[in-house]
Amino acid sequence: MLTAMTGRVAAVNLGVVTEAEWAGDASGRSGIDKRPVDGPVLVRVDGVVGDFIGERAHHGGPDQAVYAYAEEDAAWWSAELGRDVRPGGFGENLSTYAVDVTGAVIGEQWLVGSALLQVTKPRTPCTTFAGFWGVPDLIKRFTARALPGAYLRVLREGEVGPGDPVEVVERPAHGVTIGEVFRATSLEPELLPRLLEAEDLPEPIREKARRRLAARS
Repeated sequence: MLTAMTGRVAAVNLGVVTEAEWAGDASGRSGIDKRPVDGPVLVRVDGVVGDFIGERAHHGGPDQAVYAYAEEDAAWWSAELGRDVRPGGFGENLSTYAVDVTGAVIGEQWLVGSALLQVTKPRTPCTTFAGFWGVPDLIKRFTARALPGAYLRVLREGEVGPGDPVEVVERPAHGVTIGEVFRATSLEPELLPRLLEAEDLPEPIREKARRRLAARS
């Protein structure tokens, strides 16, 4: 079993209800605006307790129970946009420090606080995200940057708080990373065969890869 300290949780963020024209939910409400909390929160299989999720058809659920984004990647966007992007500004539950989120392997397990989390897939940018930031071409720019952050499933429920270490305790041998999955499905279709090697990748993405490979052949 792998044991490697990779970093820590810089902030834990919970979504507040935002009503806006750009919200993807039919009710016009979104939970993308997440804000830091002072203490630990309970992480369950179906998500973070206290977190608001507006459009459950596309957000939340076991394979997207928790969303992590690296503080270092957020700093790049702050410089790019010329404005501060605070913790939670990407809609992330966990803002991490010194964690290679883009290089995390699909199926990799993180021990965070008393919870055991597993890396599942990258985030796909949407119009709600662009509307929240007020950057019309954000989807194109976010895709080109290819630092999408990682969704996590909850293998063991527990509490996670600011400052908790992030410890990688298991890493699959296939080596397929969050970054590879994102690039394969958006920028670099030549990487699609790699996705079929990642048995822990959610089946809808594996099926998408199979369909695209069949179409290419």
